[in-house]
Amino acid sequence: MKIIDWYIFKKFIGTFVYAISLLIIIVIIFDISENIEDFLKSNAPIKAIVFDYYINFIPYFINLFVYLFTFISVIFFTSKMAGNTEIIAILSSGVSFTRLLRPYLMAAVLLGVISFYLGNFLIPRTSEIRRDFKNKYMGNLSKDKDRNIHLQIEKGVFVYVESFNSKVNTGYKFTLEKFDNQQLKYKLLAERIEFDSTINKWKIINYVERQIDSLHESIIKGKEMDTTLHLKPTDLYKIKDDFEVMNFWELRTHIENEHLKGSASVTNYEVEMHKRLASPVAIIVLTFIGVALSSRKVRGGIGMHLGLGIAITFSYILFMQVSTVFATYGNLHPALAAWLPNIIFAVLGIYLIVKAPK
Repeated sequence: MKIIDWYIFKKFIGTFVYAISLLIIIVIIFDISENIEDFLKSNAPIKAIVFDYYINFIPYFINLFVYLFTFISVIFFTSKMAGNTEIIAILSSGVSFTRLLRPYLMAAVLLGVISFYLGNFLIPRTSEIRRDFKNKYMGNLSKDKDRNIHLQIEKGVFVYVESFNSKVNTGYKFTLEKFDNQQLKYKLLAERIEFDSTINKWKIINYVERQIDSLHESIIKGKEMDTTLHLKPTDLYKIKDDFEVMNFWELRTHIENEHLKGSASVTNYEVEMHKRLASPVAIIVLTFIGVALSSRKVRGGIGMHLGLGIAITFSYILFMQVSTVFATYGNLHPALAAWLPNIIFAVLGIYLIVKAPK
């Protein structure tokens, strides 16, 4: 049986690599045709286009469609095996259908581990280079937040900024308040604040300080002072899809900090974290569904299997997007949003395996 295991394993991985490679070439060609005007306008060097943008684009693209092409690969080569009566011969030799699934599981686990590594560790580093290129040659990824920004920067410490200009790292109408047991102990008001990146400190301009205790209150006014705050300029403006450059541990730390600050966007990061965990498992789930669907020899052959397989895959993707929207804008828990498609399709996979020809 080891020979058959190796035979199926090689077909699985080989078909996947061939299919994803062809699509990467096609996508790169379309992407070049779409962005060539931006490249020419910004005088982007060819070396930067190739090595900073497209080389770092490939891991992102592979991981984005890994479960789709895993499923298509399984459907394609298993349907050919069924059409050539190879599946019938294997089962007729006394091999059980569950035993037949072993090489599929091995290949799916390998792809799942690769996907986990890509999504959580490699792609954040390659995305950093790719996003720097896009920020320099294809448009600014940062955007100022709406007015009236409220944040909790540490326990009992709150800040308010009426508006923030990310181009000059300057905030206007700044307020900082410190509470102890829900009692206001300190308040700082300033006309504006400016971040000095050379010394990593904030410059407070035209400020009023109030120190409050149980006996008396003191007020200090000043023109300018430098201070260190547990606050970064990036906390005051948005960077489009900034979670792309965070590895798994950085993303978890960021979520903890966003919870502390009471950020409304923390759900987006939680959904992203759980999707990074759920996507590798989806590869295994969709592999089993693909085997169960395509192991039966039917009159429509590969075309019938591929059509049904693509329909199931796109329904999975659609279900994932819908659950993500409900988590982001509704009350669905981020973990449930990421794992619900896997749970539903795992049940479907078990049913199809039970009904598969033995």
